[in-house]
Amino acid sequence: MADEKPIDAATGTELKGHEWDGIQELDTPLPRWWLWTFYATILFAIAYTIAYPAWPMIHTATQGLLGWSSRHALDNELAEREAQVAPIRKAIAETPIEALPGKPHLMQAAVEGGRAAFRVHCVQCHGSGAAGSKGYPNLNDDDWLWGGDLATIEKTIFDGVRNPDHAATRMSQMPAFGRDQLLTPAQVDDVVAYVRMISGQDRPGAAARLGAKLFADNCAVCHGPAGHGDRALGAPNLTDGIWLYGGDTETIRETVWTSRQGVMPRWGDKLDKATVRMLAAYVHSLGGGETLPVVAAVEGAGDAGK
Repeated sequence: MADEKPIDAATGTELKGHEWDGIQELDTPLPRWWLWTFYATILFAIAYTIAYPAWPMIHTATQGLLGWSSRHALDNELAEREAQVAPIRKAIAETPIEALPGKPHLMQAAVEGGRAAFRVHCVQCHGSGAAGSKGYPNLNDDDWLWGGDLATIEKTIFDGVRNPDHAATRMSQMPAFGRDQLLTPAQVDDVVAYVRMISGQDRPGAAARLGAKLFADNCAVCHGPAGHGDRALGAPNLTDGIWLYGGDTETIRETVWTSRQGVMPRWGDKLDKATVRMLAAYVHSLGGGETLPVVAAVEGAGDAGK
């Protein structure tokens, strides 16, 4: 008959009627196992869209009969993890921070918890390695503005620096000697020359000698007679080689002329007590942490305000 398809003599399979360079296409049926697998995937897909969230809608998606979602699954996992660490966090929060070093396992847990919290809340300013950058202090060295013992670091993190809406915040305010016309431009230059000299960057000269008198009259009340700073006032040490904004002549001149009023958020109203304490433990562990608080003028110590 005219509508009958030709049969391949070698295989007995119908031919599709397509030919290319003498090669003809066989109309070989799919294996049964493949067809049943294909049908099973269709049934599985239908069942999945019924059981799980699948079809997008205007503001949400179908919830599915099982009520499962990846967000809920994550929340459950986080809740389980929180339940596991809750006793440790409770112990850290209830232990005076000065006593943590006497409990090595608790201290180690605090350091590791602080490491994780630091990556979330602090790296934006202090960097992933806590080395800081211009305007943001390096937390790895032993040069501190307010102090580097555990309790002092915790207070700095908890209350922040220069938060005007918080009475307990760290607060120090250096006058803008040039901008507010407390000193003339020439006098500012002399003070800069003196600071460069006491920090060991320049040799004594006429400008530095004039700057010494100006420094004694205007700066020593906070930075100390020799420029070693005063942690009680948050005044940095000006005699070492560590600078927050830079120790070159132009940068020091800008600091004296306009002052620096850097701000650090107070984390006490954003994080729980245990997290703040863990952050303090981690920062203290970075290499510059001190054993005891130092509140008076300190030889060779200062930091985050230069």
